[in-house]
Order: sequence, then structure tokens, then C-alpha cells
Amino acid sequence: MVNTDELLERFARAWPGVRPAVLVRAPGRVNLIGEHTDYNEGFVLPIAMSQSLYVVAGPSGDGVIEVRSTAFPEPARFPADDPGEPDVPGLPGWSNYPRGMAALLVRRGIRLAGSRLLIHSEVPVGGGVSSSAALEMGTGRAFLALAGADMDPVELALLGQQAEHQYAHSPCGIMDQFICSLGREFYALLLDCRSRQVEHIPVPSDQAVLVVMNTQVRHEIGGGEYGVRRRQCEQAVETLKARYGQINSLRDVKPAMLYAQRAGLDPLIFRRAHHVVTEIQRTTEGADALRRGRLEDFGALMFDSHASLRDDYEVSCAELDALVEIARQVPGVYGARMTGGGFGGCAIALVDPKAVEPLTEAVRTSYDGRFEKPALIYTTTASDGARAEPV
Repeated sequence: MVNTDELLERFARAWPGVRPAVLVRAPGRVNLIGEHTDYNEGFVLPIAMSQSLYVVAGPSGDGVIEVRSTAFPEPARFPADDPGEPDVPGLPGWSNYPRGMAALLVRRGIRLAGSRLLIHSEVPVGGGVSSSAALEMGTGRAFLALAGADMDPVELALLGQQAEHQYAHSPCGIMDQFICSLGREFYALLLDCRSRQVEHIPVPSDQAVLVVMNTQVRHEIGGGEYGVRRRQCEQAVETLKARYGQINSLRDVKPAMLYAQRAGLDPLIFRRAHHVVTEIQRTTEGADALRRGRLEDFGALMFDSHASLRDDYEVSCAELDALVEIARQVPGVYGARMTGGGFGGCAIALVDPKAVEPLTEAVRTSYDGRFEKPALIYTTTASDGARAEPV
């Protein structure tokens, strides 16, 4: 857990004379199942992690917003009433997230005043657990609190997605911001990415523990392969529309429909679509398994999800594959899979509490030393979404 007293002291050292007024906690997220389905209008089933990002903020009275992070050396300064358009030269790249939130809040009519923000995060950057959404929701809640304003959590989540699109140039779906904003302790969030309807699904924390295994392989998904996969899904929809005029996204395609048109699809495009269509089905089946407390069934779906992400969607890597296979061999592990956009980051395992230590030891024995960096292993639990509290 983060020592908030120490954060307040760091704030005081950074800005003598500026009094902190608000402390925000914004969680990272782990997606239990439903990967690369959100931008295809499907279903996802994430939790808000207990590991979180923290923002200490206070008013400065000078009309300038200055944001500092304990993870990066360069601060960012910009006018409170005009945070600017995307791609302002001279500002550090990480600051696009808070500056984007500030700019979009101003456009919504929120009057931001000069302020100082100190950010500290225990959410791994580039780890596939949505450090970016935590940064967006954390700074967004801080700006609102200092302005004496509030915003519906769904509206704030959509604002965060917009900031990521426009300022970070990452064509993300809505999952990350939604779970970071709407998370609930002890529950996963079944999100319909088309209707935006949500259902909180209980996670039986007394029977199972979530173990996060961080490969320490960093990935950057803005632009790159993430955008390529998204365009490939759109290409599949365009081809299938010629036969099924009623479809608008891969959400509308059933496995039988996809197989019936396999001959007319490029083999690569078929595999991409096959992952999405079957992953949407796995996600709804997974939610039902959790409702019924059938952890073995849910775990089997996790393993199937990883295989699909590895073979059909091709977003895994050797490190993630190794962790999942090691977990598969440990008694008491219900299931494991990569989580997040892919190309590195984290794998997760759903395990019996008694299996946490054997899994950790198996990774230490069979993984560490085999790859450039050892895996970082920690447990996490479903927590609440972003919240601001007065200091």
C-alpha cells in the first residue's frame, strides 16, 4: 500500500506554500476475460485492481497547472484556462494524459483554476493493466474536485477515452476507463461495449486469488499493432457485410456465420475475426460461470482465451506463453491467460489460495533465468473505482 503521509510530504517539498486539498486513488485494471473485444462492440469482464495510482492536488492561485510524477523527471506546465491542443512541443509525453483530461474538461465548461498535482503510481506502466486509464481517471477526478465540480462516472470514463484517442493517439475501446471509473470492491464488471450497460458480477475472493505475473516486457500500443488489429477486424466486417447485411461489427457475427464464409475471407483476417467472435462468447460464458461459482469452468475459458490470443490474434509473446504454461502445470490453478493489449505486459492466474506459493515457486524455478528479466508476481483483489477524498 502507498504511504499517503509520505506523498503529502513530497508534495510539500515540491511546492512549499501550496496546501494539498484532495487525494485521489485511481485503480489499474485486470481483465479477467474478453480481450480485444471492446472495440468490436462485444463484452469484457475486468476488475479494478487493488494496485492504484494516487494524485495529491492543491490550488495554486496563479492560473497555471503544474503536474509532476514520481516516475518521470520532467514536470508539465500549462495554462489552466487553455491546456492546449494535442502534440504541444516541449512537454513530456506522459503529460498528454492529464493535459488531455484538463483540456476536455475545459471544453465541457468546467472552469479549472491554477493547481499543482503530484502523481505516484503502483500500477506498472506498459504492463497491460491500464496505467493510462488510471492516470486519466485520477487526474480527471482531481481537476473536478479542485473546481468544486462533479461528473457522472460513465461520462468521465468516456471523456478519458476521448483524451486517449486525441492526446495519446491510442485507438482504445471503452473498457479501461469504465472499470477504472465504475469498479466495485469484490466484483468484476461485465460491460456491454455496445449498449454500455454494466452488471457487477461477484468474484468469490474466499475461494480464489488473482495472481498477476508481470513479464517486465514493455509494450507501446498507440498506433502500432493495436491499430493494425483494429483495422483487420474492420476489414472482416466489410467482407461479411456483403453476405450478412445486418451486421455492424464482429459483435453481430456468430461462429457458425463466420465459418460459413471462411472461403471468402483472407486466412489472416479469418483468424483475427475468429478470435473476437469466440472471445465474446467466452466472456458471456465466463460471467455465467462466476455467477454460479464454477471456478473450474471459468479457468478453462481463461486457458482457451490465451490460446486464441496467441494463435488467432497473435498478440502474445514467448514470455507470456511460458507463464501461462507454467501456471497450467501447478495444481490448484484454475486458469491463466495474458491480459491487456499484448506484446508483453502481464499474465494473470485464478488460483486456489493454497496454490499461490507453489505457483510463485514454479515461476521462480522455471521462468526466472530463462528470460532477460524475472517475472514480478503479486496478488490483487477487485476494488472500487476512482475516488477523491479531501485531505
